[in-house]
Amino acid sequence: MRICFLLKIRQEKVEEYKKHHTQVWPEMQDALRATGWRNYSLFLKPDGLLVGYLETDDFAKSCAEMKNYPVNERWQAHMTPFFEALSRGGADDNMFPLEEIFHLD
Repeated sequence: MRICFLLKIRQEKVEEYKKHHTQVWPEMQDALRATGWRNYSLFLKPDGLLVGYLETDDFAKSCAEMKNYPVNERWQAHMTPFFEALSRGGADDNMFPLEEIFHLD
């Protein structure tokens, strides 16, 4: 299953957000892999629009399992101030998949 989602980074925090993602904690990367996240990429427009892409067998299950990892809780607490308009929780609670309407294989 291919998943694409959007989030918005605060304009004044774009460069700092990018810097943090050049050094994602190894234990965070391990947790993502262990919970089924594959081919995970983030793309960022200069205005702060963040596009995420990943592949997983079950997105809801992968997200739920991440909550069992203490490193995810620390990462989310560290990253939450970078985001605009989170309805509840951290960024991981606000990643709602976009509908895929075309795919060229």
